[in-house]
Amino acid sequence: MSIFNRLSDIINSNISALLDKAENPEKMIRMVIQEMEETLVEVRSGTAKVIAEKKTLTRRSESLRKQAGDWEAKAELALSKGREDLAKAALMEKSNIVTSVEITDKDLLKLEETLDKLSVEIEQLQAKLNDARARQKTIVMRTKATASRLDVNRHLTSYTIDNAMDKFEYYEKKIDQMEGQMDSNHIEARGLQNEFDELEKQESIDKELEELKTRLKKSEQKADSKTE
Repeated sequence: MSIFNRLSDIINSNISALLDKAENPEKMIRMVIQEMEETLVEVRSGTAKVIAEKKTLTRRSESLRKQAGDWEAKAELALSKGREDLAKAALMEKSNIVTSVEITDKDLLKLEETLDKLSVEIEQLQAKLNDARARQKTIVMRTKATASRLDVNRHLTSYTIDNAMDKFEYYEKKIDQMEGQMDSNHIEARGLQNEFDELEKQESIDKELEELKTRLKKSEQKADSKTE
C-alpha cells in the first residue's frame, strides 16, 4: 500500500472512530500527526537513496574520464613507437568510454532534477507537519467542545493533507520516470542509424589520429632543433 493511501486510510479510520465513540480526540489527533511524521520519514528515505545513486554515478563518471585519459596516453605511446594500429585501437576504446561518460552525465542531470523536486515536496510536507503541531492543542479543544458529529468531522477533515492521492501519483510518476531512464541506458540502438553513428565515430577517430601524429611530429622536430 502506498504511503499516501495509507495516510488517507488512517485519517479516515480515525475520524470514523472518533465520530462513533466521541471520546479521546487528543489521542486520535496524535495518531494523525504520527502518520504524517512517518510519511515524511519515508519520503526522506527515498530521497537519501536518490542521493546515494547520484554519488555512485558521480564516481563512475570520474572513473570513466580517467580511463579515457589513460587510453589517449596509450595511443600516444603506441604512435611514438610506430604502432599506428595500436594507437587507432586505443583511440577506439577512448571513444567508447567517452560515450559512456556522456550517458552517465545525462543520468546525473536527471537525478539532480529529481532531487530538486523531492526537496520541494519535503518542504511542503514539513510545513504541513509544523502547522499540524502548532494547531494540535486548538483542534483538541475545539473537538472536545463540539456536540455535533458533523462539526467533529469538519474540524478533523480540515486537518488532513491536501490532495494526498495527487501527491502520491506524482511520486509514482517520478519513480517510473527514473526507472525508465536507468533502464534505457542499457538499450543500444540498432539498424541504419547505428551504422551512420559508427561511420561518424570512425571519422572522428581518424581525425584525432591525424592530430596526434601532427602533435608528435612537432614534438620530435622541436626536440631535434634543441639538439642541433
